[in-house]
Amino acid sequence: MYLTENTYGNLLLKALLIFIMMLLPIAALAQDDTQGDLGADVTGTIDDTATTPLSQDLWTFAEPSYYSQIPEVRVKDIARVLGVRGNQLYGIGLVTGLAGTGDSSSSVDFTAQAIANMLDRAGIPTDPGEIKVDNFATVMVTSDLPAFVREGDSIDITVSAMGDCESLQGGVLIMTPLRAANGEIYAVAQGPVSLAGFGTAGGAGGATTRRQSNFLTVGRIPNGAYVEKEVDFELAPQSILTMVLMNPDFTTAIRLRDAVATAFPSIRDVEARDAASISMLIPDEYQNDVVRFISLVENLTVTPDIPNRVIINERTGTIVMGAGVQIIPVAIAHGALSISITQGFDVSQPPPLSGGYSLAVPESGIIVQDGPAQFVRITSADLVAALNALGATPRDIVAIFQALAAAGALQAELIII
Repeated sequence: MYLTENTYGNLLLKALLIFIMMLLPIAALAQDDTQGDLGADVTGTIDDTATTPLSQDLWTFAEPSYYSQIPEVRVKDIARVLGVRGNQLYGIGLVTGLAGTGDSSSSVDFTAQAIANMLDRAGIPTDPGEIKVDNFATVMVTSDLPAFVREGDSIDITVSAMGDCESLQGGVLIMTPLRAANGEIYAVAQGPVSLAGFGTAGGAGGATTRRQSNFLTVGRIPNGAYVEKEVDFELAPQSILTMVLMNPDFTTAIRLRDAVATAFPSIRDVEARDAASISMLIPDEYQNDVVRFISLVENLTVTPDIPNRVIINERTGTIVMGAGVQIIPVAIAHGALSISITQGFDVSQPPPLSGGYSLAVPESGIIVQDGPAQFVRITSADLVAALNALGATPRDIVAIFQALAAAGALQAELIII
């Protein structure tokens, strides 16, 4: 009986040891799983916004709404068909009918010579030295010959004085041929000159007073020239059409290429060659209807992309800043420095019975005031508001932008015109 109980006890002890040994790996695995869960929980509870203020301090991007508010425009407003272009014309003519405000005979010889040549062609030989040209003025006539104009169409012209003419008011341009760069005549101009201004003169007692509005030596003649010769260009059936962007940009070129490929699934090939040119093979169904294909392409809409720029005109104090211009947050101090010169008079009073007289003595002084400069932190989001809060004048803002660009904080191209 003793041996049986001892054997039974040994079996229980062995079973207990085996059970404990089995529990040890399970506990280790459970501990590993707990640690893995803890790591996942900790990662999941990390506050991502903790790094946001640091990112915002280093860089502030434009709001997402800025990019979504860029309008879509038609292709015809940002691109043109390669080869479709105008041509410039020029000519030298005479304006007559001026009320004594034309060229001076003593200083402008070519006006008298031009009048003499004109009279000679009319069968009236005349000595140029005997011509008084006060009522004539030699002018330069310029015009743009648009594409696709036909014979008989009328175009506008600009007339500008070449000599010492005082005013073209009331003048009439005599028939003047207009030539292109190749020397051929493409239009003929004639008609009354229209000025966007006026001039008057008068006076009494030998004094002359003159008033004028705008320039009186430059005028226009609406529809003042008739086209006599057309520019050879036809949209005959062709296989390749090239669109040229007016403002070259790689991103806009890719967007235009994608818009054409999406709108015409049957198109065989469309390629953005560079930042300005997008060439495409005209689909077979439009080979005999090129004009319709061009019309469809021109009416596609794309979102243009332009680089951020700050344009500054120092002469006028004009500043144009793109809506997407960004700056790395900086601190700016703008001090108020003013210098004023005062002018006054002091009375010098002589003693009584001295025989002298009172005299006003001018006195001048300079007052310099330098106000305190306070630093203001600005970012892209509040750039305009901060500049307005500084109370800076346009010329001060010009200096601030130049300093921002020199510091490397202005993330845009600074252009000074």
